[in-house]
Amino acid sequence: MRVMDNEICYPAKEYLTIHKLFATRADLHRTVYTHAKVKAVELMLVDALLKANDYLQISSCSLDPAEFWKLDDTLLKTIEIADSKKLQESRDIIRRIRRRDLYQFCNEYAVPKDKIEHFKDIAPQDIICCQAAGGVQLKEEDVAVSNVKIDLTRGRDNPIESINFFKDYDSDKKFSISDDRISCLLPTCYQDRIVRVYAKKPELVEAISEAFENLQLKMYGVKKQVHETPEKKKRRR
Repeated sequence: MRVMDNEICYPAKEYLTIHKLFATRADLHRTVYTHAKVKAVELMLVDALLKANDYLQISSCSLDPAEFWKLDDTLLKTIEIADSKKLQESRDIIRRIRRRDLYQFCNEYAVPKDKIEHFKDIAPQDIICCQAAGGVQLKEEDVAVSNVKIDLTRGRDNPIESINFFKDYDSDKKFSISDDRISCLLPTCYQDRIVRVYAKKPELVEAISEAFENLQLKMYGVKKQVHETPEKKKRRR
């Protein structure tokens, strides 16, 4: 690695190593940072804080640096030990997290590659509008949706296209390298969009899963999810 014309450049022989750096980052986002259970906890924390906001005025702290820096994990303990009935809903959600009684993951699908560019985030209302008639009447607050976007740092573009390389340390010339000059096994798409749907109550998993499948049929004509929601999860109460 060296600086050439105020730009960090890399030896050409390290092209695949640099590519692996971006790919590893994306893989960590998929398997760790946006794991289905991680997102379930995140969605629950957001709900708990939203329900506590009117009483604790959490959002107003963002306007005052002297108060903003105080917002940390102790806020959850503040909600848990408070006596106010106005925080009861928030307390219940946090206690569910402590007990690992998380929002139930129903299913997910990856947005087709040719639909990514114009894809709009799915909202709970979209799921509700596709529920089956005559069954459980779902409400918007029964559903949680996580719209996950994972890329190699430049959206739908290849980040290595913005990186320059050099031949060796005796060379003063920098240049870019296209993927096809290195390997035919490298990806041609650099972004994933994944839609995950959760039931806030375990008894609603079946109804929400069915509505989610109906949404996929409405949008794409086929179910894009890899498999059906497990029957064991549907029967959980």
